[in-house]
Amino acid sequence: MKPEEFIRQLVEAEDLIKEENYTEALKILSELRKEEQKEDFDPNLTHKLYQLISNAESLLNQSSLIEGLIELAQKNHSIAFKDLSEYFSKHKNINLKPAIIRREIELLILREKIPYKIKQNKLIFE
Repeated sequence: MKPEEFIRQLVEAEDLIKEENYTEALKILSELRKEEQKEDFDPNLTHKLYQLISNAESLLNQSSLIEGLIELAQKNHSIAFKDLSEYFSKHKNINLKPAIIRREIELLILREKIPYKIKQNKLIFE
């Protein structure tokens, strides 16, 4: 793959991320990762690729968590991150460790996407 095509697809994936189409972006980025492993691209392009992959995966996790959190907030005052992990695994087919769920929820709170708080090892629904 020529560097120009690699860049074009990187930009396309970045645009998909901005449009919150994380699954499609990750498909493109996965193909670019395969190309990157076969060829020697500019380190800046490689860095950009892996940065976009990380961002898209995190944003996909966050968008998947929001729906379940809204449901849980209607029924609970608080929930431990371990219990959140079990809930998402059992009811939403989302398998993330409690530490990853906590990190994603912290990011959602920082981005003001959810109005909850974290106290110790629990998420507090307010």
